[in-house]
Amino acid sequence: MTNSNMKIKFDTLDYQTEAVNAAVLVFEGQTIKESNFTITDASPQGTLFADDGIGVGNRVIINSEQMLKNVNKAQILNGIAPSDNLFGNNDNFPQFNIDMETGTGKTFVYLKTILELNKKYGFLKFVIVVPSVAIKEGVMKSFEITKDYFKNQYSGVVYDLFMFDSAKFKLNRVLSFASANTIDIMVTTIQAFNKDTNVMNRDNEQLSGARPIDLIAETHPIVIIDEPQSVDNTDGAKEAISNLNPSAGFRYSATHKDTSYPTIYQLTAVDAYDNQLVKQIEVAGIHMDEDGNRAHMKLVSVKSLKSGISAQIEVYKRTRNDANKKTIKFVAGNDMYNKTGLQVYEEVGFIKYIDTTPGQEAVYFSGTPDKITLDMATLEDEAIKRGQITKTIESHLNKELQFAKDGKRIKVLSLFFLDKVRNYRIYDEEGNPQLGRYAKIFEEEYQKLIRLPKYKVLNDAEVPVGEVHDGYFSTDTKGKLKDSSTGDSKDDESTYTMIMKNKEGLLTFYDESKGKTAKANKIRFIFSHSALKEGWDNPNVFQIATLIETKDTITKRQKIGRGLRIAVDENGDRVPGFDVNTLTVMANESYKDFAEGLQKEYEDDGVVFGTFDKDTFATIIIKRDEITDEIEVLGKEKSAKLFDELKEKGYINGAGRATDELKQAINENQIEVSEEFVVLAPKILEIAKSKVKSLKIKDAAEKVEVKVIKEALPEDFLQLWDKIKYKTTYRIAFDTDALIKAAVEGRGLLKGINSIETRRGTYLYKTGLLEMNEAGVTAQDGSESVVRATTGDAYQLPDIITYLQNETNLTRKTIVSILKAVDNLEMFKNNPLAYMNQAAKIINTYKNQLIVEGIQYTKTDDAYEQSLFTTETLNAYLGENGNSVAVDKGKAKTLYDYVVTDSEVEREFARQAELDDNVKFYIKMPDWFKIRTPLGPYNPDWAMLYEENDEQVLYFIVETKGDTNDDQLRPHELAKIIAGEKHFKAVSTDITFKRAKTEADVRPASF
Repeated sequence: MTNSNMKIKFDTLDYQTEAVNAAVLVFEGQTIKESNFTITDASPQGTLFADDGIGVGNRVIINSEQMLKNVNKAQILNGIAPSDNLFGNNDNFPQFNIDMETGTGKTFVYLKTILELNKKYGFLKFVIVVPSVAIKEGVMKSFEITKDYFKNQYSGVVYDLFMFDSAKFKLNRVLSFASANTIDIMVTTIQAFNKDTNVMNRDNEQLSGARPIDLIAETHPIVIIDEPQSVDNTDGAKEAISNLNPSAGFRYSATHKDTSYPTIYQLTAVDAYDNQLVKQIEVAGIHMDEDGNRAHMKLVSVKSLKSGISAQIEVYKRTRNDANKKTIKFVAGNDMYNKTGLQVYEEVGFIKYIDTTPGQEAVYFSGTPDKITLDMATLEDEAIKRGQITKTIESHLNKELQFAKDGKRIKVLSLFFLDKVRNYRIYDEEGNPQLGRYAKIFEEEYQKLIRLPKYKVLNDAEVPVGEVHDGYFSTDTKGKLKDSSTGDSKDDESTYTMIMKNKEGLLTFYDESKGKTAKANKIRFIFSHSALKEGWDNPNVFQIATLIETKDTITKRQKIGRGLRIAVDENGDRVPGFDVNTLTVMANESYKDFAEGLQKEYEDDGVVFGTFDKDTFATIIIKRDEITDEIEVLGKEKSAKLFDELKEKGYINGAGRATDELKQAINENQIEVSEEFVVLAPKILEIAKSKVKSLKIKDAAEKVEVKVIKEALPEDFLQLWDKIKYKTTYRIAFDTDALIKAAVEGRGLLKGINSIETRRGTYLYKTGLLEMNEAGVTAQDGSESVVRATTGDAYQLPDIITYLQNETNLTRKTIVSILKAVDNLEMFKNNPLAYMNQAAKIINTYKNQLIVEGIQYTKTDDAYEQSLFTTETLNAYLGENGNSVAVDKGKAKTLYDYVVTDSEVEREFARQAELDDNVKFYIKMPDWFKIRTPLGPYNPDWAMLYEENDEQVLYFIVETKGDTNDDQLRPHELAKIIAGEKHFKAVSTDITFKRAKTEADVRPASF
């Protein structure tokens, strides 16, 4: 038996594909070209580069005007207001912001983007610039675990990625980077080349006197900037990146502080949570309140300023009715009794002296105790820390128990952050390792809990306590664990390497029968230094606790970032859905304070919640061309007009935020706008609704286990279930001749390839009038005309057959048949790229239509497992930020005592279904009810049974959408829904499939 660990698998996820496509679209119109340059004359290193001494680089041949058009197209497709300018604050080369929330796979996305840019345009040279050692190690790990997947996806394409190393014997790798005619990717920190003294910027004999950066610059690399807010946030960093001589740059972050660059894709924190692309967050906390009956004092911080020395101390302070815990500013001479108003502080006396010496911070008193220090744990702290450890273990074991009950093989991990290694590991006089304070508490509390009868069924119940936890800390030269200060030292680098190396091992269950007995397989609880707070994560971290004695320097975003990613099972497959993916944060504050603090961190990082501006409505879709995929949108000018109108009507205040009037309009689903915008009212409300959303952090205290209503199980449930439970198989009757005919000639209102018109390049001649007054210099538009420019040279025609094969995945024979049938190939000669792009879109549109039209489902005897309704564990969250609707158990109209929903639209739908007496029974369809379609699995939202006067019975499958208009659905999503409708038609002719926004939209007209 082997001891190999599981391997993480990767899926094709729509949002990641959209992010990749946005970057690829920037270069639309580019043909495959490479730029060659001379590396050096005869040199001892000749064998390290091309035999002819020629380097290979990227070559971008589209102009700025075309690139801006491409950028605007990408923005409109992704609901982003079009940019007026191609360049941002660093105007040496075009750069583009790609906004992706933490945990959604931005590293995977930019690695895939690199391969897609090569496939489409032949680009070969890429440089990834990162801000820290931690993120550099994370990139290397992502490259390692995705390589097999990408090689399979991209037909075995050869590509390599290396970490820039300034060591003398490794500089040859820069030479091979310059000369390789395959995809080559260099990863480097910004610190490696942002100073003149860096090896990369110095002449080097090994490179025949050249500077490494000069060879890199000759390749015109495409630069990927990971976390740009920490990479190019200084003029020196911007200049250093410009010295790489990039063709273009893509900037990936969840928090772009420099928004001067065009944003081409956006997946915000709210988007990620709403679409369940990351874990939902619940917050638990332990608090002790003794009403001022003890002289609690905790030193929070000290300051030495010109105005004087002060200390922030947490104490109890008297209020009108009792005493509350508060952090108050104190200075030398303050009497503790007078400042707090509580007699219990009389024995403490007054403050004699405040010491601000780093490492010795303390406040000295005239009474008892004589001092408190910054790292001194109070009795209350000790009790709270023990409670946090206990509750984290308990939450962990309950999660394991839930997964075991549901038959889900998902290994659960918990993470503890410490700021002092000694609290986890100490050493005796002979250097032998011993348990630190919190490690002792952990083992004591774990042993108490794991002995409880209910946990005996767990996979690891018999693993010794000393083997279920381990620490990730840096080590000194003797191998002893030590504290980290910045998380970016050479010692820390080896720690990150260890974390990355153990990733798959930590995700693998301990199982002697399968040979899974490695140390990492047994570990379920991880202790890590608080300085190691970024650049790494693990998808199966479900609990996070911070056991910090001094000031907590880990931001809330950094805490949740270590466990936001969707969990994977023992086979390495993602397991989506909030029923599995809930991250519990053991906080030192209330869940409301945590939520407010988290939102403030987002806003401090430049993420704006709930603010309207003049561009907010610019991307409302007015019309979509199904053939060319061209979209007509409201545009900036009319968006600004609508914004001003909404302000005048009192829907938006002066700060650009929603007023109570707008919130009421959203609740009533009705808004008053001028006649010009009346037809857009539903879309205006949809955007407004998204703007008033905030991050919904769940309160662990509000979590309840959903229970089956026994009265709901028999007749009503079975009557509905017997109609919808059957599975189907499908086959596709694909008519190739029909595809060829439709693609060439068009069908109905949709045009074919014969309708394509192209023109050679033209120049626009524009005049403008400058006007100068006290307000400054302004330009007014003048006339505009076309100037035709002709050249004697015809375009070199590319291989259109191969291009269309790659874009459509059709056979060469079919593509040739299509091209033989068209009558406008002169348009191809006129503008080859424009013709090929339009032809590919036309063919794909008809291909997808014919696939959906040709799906034929056949009902089988196989059925979905009914018992899953009663065996699967469901949790509901109550309260303001909840995700559920309490049902009337007396009516027993659905299976459970709470309906767990995915959106506010679904919550309102469930409320209406409860109130409608014609709804005899309804089910929120579970995640495991998936219908196979050629475009991926489809999961409908609701199954409903209507009855009138105990006679007429109607069955419905319902898809709830905020907007049921086809134009607002992506073609891929629409096609899956249509396929789902065909499945239910095959299952039973009694079932009606409907798309609806409210329950009233489903209700039969006769009722």
